[in-house]
Amino acid sequence: MRKFVYAAAISMATVLTTYAQGAGVRYHWRDGQGLSHYSDSLTAEAMKYGYDLVNDQGMVVRHVERQLSPEERAAADKVAAEQAARLRAEDARKRADLQMLNAYGDEAALRQAQQEEINSIDQQISTTRINLRSQEKTLADLLGRAAELERAKKPVPKYLTDSISEQRNVVASQHATLERQQDRRDDAQKTAAQQLDHYRALKKAQEEQRQ
Repeated sequence: MRKFVYAAAISMATVLTTYAQGAGVRYHWRDGQGLSHYSDSLTAEAMKYGYDLVNDQGMVVRHVERQLSPEERAAADKVAAEQAARLRAEDARKRADLQMLNAYGDEAALRQAQQEEINSIDQQISTTRINLRSQEKTLADLLGRAAELERAKKPVPKYLTDSISEQRNVVASQHATLERQQDRRDDAQKTAAQQLDHYRALKKAQEEQRQ
């Protein structure tokens, strides 16, 4: 990478030198102490600090920034990437805001859509609870059969022990599903409240722009 940068810099220097000589342009730069320097050829110091192409009338034709070190270049690239990411996020937010305003003509329409989403989650929760009760009953029946055998001083068959273990896992899985659905409902309610506040702010700004 360093060899490539060095080669590119030499190539640029050659091109600029040829241009400068043909057009009567010379180079001006300031060193580390701020002192001005002029030259008819492009020097390493000029490339280090950055330089101006100056014509015969003393006018700056072009400014060339100083060469960056690999560390400086990496830092500059990082800053540029972060700025680009912020711009993309801002653009995405504006598109989302416009889409929301177009989708919901008034606050009532937005509230209805939010309530429909929560109702859908409630339906899923209800279905899971019904399944959970059924699975818990199955587990209770299996445990009851095992208890009867133990009271009768009979061994509990392996298939019954395995069935109880599997059914416990099924019940635990249903409990976990129910918890996730309830958490999703809580999140949906919080998101709906935030979305409603944001929608009101957008509508207010929209009305102010029309006035």
